[in-house]
Amino acid sequence: MMHFAFPNLLAVLVAAVATIILGFVWYSPLLFARPWMREMGVDPNDKAKVQEMQKNAGPAYGGSMVASLITAFTVGLFFRVLHVQSLHFGIAVSFHFWLGFVATVQFTSALFTKQSMKLFAINTGYQLVCYLAMGTILALWH
Repeated sequence: MMHFAFPNLLAVLVAAVATIILGFVWYSPLLFARPWMREMGVDPNDKAKVQEMQKNAGPAYGGSMVASLITAFTVGLFFRVLHVQSLHFGIAVSFHFWLGFVATVQFTSALFTKQSMKLFAINTGYQLVCYLAMGTILALWH
């Protein structure tokens, strides 16, 4: 019988918060806010629509934080089982988690919902950066 050792919970929290911070930057005007909005069918120059989206984003941020905590905890569990203790191994495992479980699911969803590949690339690129950040934090802070 395999026993799971809990990951470092502070590292899990920091990894989850890091993904939220990365999201603020990724989907900000500095990077992909405008193309993401266009691909979502929102005119980035429509200030009223943009303000409405921002005003209604609170529950999404809360749900995203919960999802990030669950993801970081789960990645941390797998890191313990796999004895990930180096940056290189942590990044490699995180990349493969993203490739095998996140990118493929998002790609399939994009195909069936007829989502543009540009929107898919923006969203799955964000997930890749998040998994690599989580992998870095959890590998170095075990």
